[in-house]
Amino acid sequence: MTGAPVRVVGGLGTAQTLAWASSYYLPAMLAAPMARDLGVPTPTVYAAFSGAMVVSALVGPWAGQAIDRHGGRVVLVGTSLIFALGLTVLGSSQGLWTMAAAWLIIGVAMGAGLYEAAFSSLVRLYGHHARGAITGITLIAGFASTVGWPLSAWMETQFGWRNACYGWAGLHLLIGLPLNAWLPKLMPQAKHERFAVADSTKVVSSPTPTTERHGYATALLAFVFAATWFISTAMATHLPRMLEATGATLAAAVAVGVLIGPAQVAGRVLEFGFLRRVHPLLSARLAALAHPAGVIVLLMAGPVMAPVFAILHGAGNGILTIAKGTLPLVLFGAQGYGARQGWLMMPARIAQAAAPFLFGLALDAWGSHALWLSGAIGLAACGALMLLRAQPPRQ
Repeated sequence: MTGAPVRVVGGLGTAQTLAWASSYYLPAMLAAPMARDLGVPTPTVYAAFSGAMVVSALVGPWAGQAIDRHGGRVVLVGTSLIFALGLTVLGSSQGLWTMAAAWLIIGVAMGAGLYEAAFSSLVRLYGHHARGAITGITLIAGFASTVGWPLSAWMETQFGWRNACYGWAGLHLLIGLPLNAWLPKLMPQAKHERFAVADSTKVVSSPTPTTERHGYATALLAFVFAATWFISTAMATHLPRMLEATGATLAAAVAVGVLIGPAQVAGRVLEFGFLRRVHPLLSARLAALAHPAGVIVLLMAGPVMAPVFAILHGAGNGILTIAKGTLPLVLFGAQGYGARQGWLMMPARIAQAAAPFLFGLALDAWGSHALWLSGAIGLAACGALMLLRAQPPRQ
């Protein structure tokens, strides 16, 4: 991988797999037993998880700025400790409020320890050469659900949901913490570079054509990330039910859902191989079209084309995950990348938190035709990408 040693990509990718598996993918396996034991409805657990995602949105800009200034190692090591603390509190919770507090702690760790922080850490280390490394860690962490769901289910079955939380906390201390601490130290910066990093998040007193272009591109990119994360989370939450609404059986819907994970990884492999030769903006435009294309195929041809929908959606989503790291780099440069990434992803995290509820309402009201909503959102994201420049503005 150009610009980054394999050990850095492998270590950070493994740490990211652990972080995603023990946070984003945790409720799918533990929400129901957690709710039964605590005496709360299962949707309440998911509401607390949504609160964690809102907290992660608020923490993101602060974490990105810290990475810009000090590098990723200190921030990611800290998030390993916060993940361990939050999961320990979650396993020890005795009611609604302690459970909610635990998810808020986990939300802090998510805001400072998931992909955006990893991407920012790589850019801080390798600058414009980080594209291959960003793709590499998404290839590894693309298996987070493949690892996380069975491991969470096994720990819950064998030891109970509380010990499953303690187990994940222990893995953060035994595996995640050392891997994040293994990140290289920052090379000493020249004096003018230190001043550039320090000033990268300051507001310019009077607008210039460059800052106006930056603001316009930032708004478009923030909308693209919010739209695509809304679609991704809505499909992850409601896919089996949505496919049943098109006429598929439950068994067929579950079987089709299994295709999405491998399709995401295949999309990332495609980006790492063929699409790395093209501008990231072009690959993002093609990826944004994949979900709307799948929607048209599925709704026009019926459930027999559900596998095609799953493959298109999964492959597009996999490439767009990489685009969330590479597009800000090629459009705005490496300077101030971490703080900019935090602000760009704030609307996306909020959209992600709202997606299960809002798309669920659409599914209740319109059935399978709710897919026209997600397809339209995908087309709007592609339209916004078409308005972006292919070359970065001059610094």
